[in-house]
Amino acid sequence: MDNGTLALLIPIIALSIPIVRIWTKHQRDVARMQISATADATAEKAAQYSSQVQALEDRVRVLERIVTDKGYDVATQIEALRDQRRVDDTDSGVSIESLRKERA
Repeated sequence: MDNGTLALLIPIIALSIPIVRIWTKHQRDVARMQISATADATAEKAAQYSSQVQALEDRVRVLERIVTDKGYDVATQIEALRDQRRVDDTDSGVSIESLRKERA
């Protein structure tokens, strides 16, 4: 290398060092923001799953109570009423599918 090229490279290198430092700091900040956003999203999903699990546990408790208590007869009666309702719906000419479409 001759002296002219060396004289040109020294200021270019000296000016590029702060630019590289600023760029790496920016990349570090972006990574921190991504980590924070991911942590927040994960916490929200965990809370949502927790509420869904709680709802399912409540349903299971109700079903256990129906089966273990003297409510088993009540469950049988409920099923009998549902069967009777299905018969009544078909007798009246109203199909369950049409009722579901109306509700939607």
